[in-house]
Amino acid sequence: MKKSILLVAVAVAFAFTSCKDNAADKVSETNVAAAADRDAQVTEFPVMTFDEIEHDFGTIEQGTNVEHLFTFTNTGEAPLVIVDAKSSCGCTVPSFPKEAIAPGGKGELLVKFNGSGKNQVSKTVTVTANTKGGKELIKIKAFVNPKDAGTSSVKANS
Repeated sequence: MKKSILLVAVAVAFAFTSCKDNAADKVSETNVAAAADRDAQVTEFPVMTFDEIEHDFGTIEQGTNVEHLFTFTNTGEAPLVIVDAKSSCGCTVPSFPKEAIAPGGKGELLVKFNGSGKNQVSKTVTVTANTKGGKELIKIKAFVNPKDAGTSSVKANS
């Protein structure tokens, strides 16, 4: 038993000491210079300009499905590519265009909300794109009337 533990320990020690390649030694200076030149030349970015960045659904009943279409224009100098759109909650589902939007082109982002929660509700959708900042935010809000709003009772102590 002691021999097998010793053999395993030696094998592990050998494996860790044999992997001492320095990753920095493998980086080519010409590749670093080429990447720096390429990055310095990238000055044109797309810009997502939304017609509105927040939408208020007003007062809705709990469980009511609502949706809003956010429209935007690429006011930048490069094609706009949306990589992802995520909401702050599973009750809000965004849908975004998958194709690139040329400079000057328009696009639409559909946001669906299932009316969950109660009272004042506010949700954020984060759009990940190839803009200079990389992320854009839009918001929805609503006042959600609970289904059982009129049936609540208060017990009083006498």
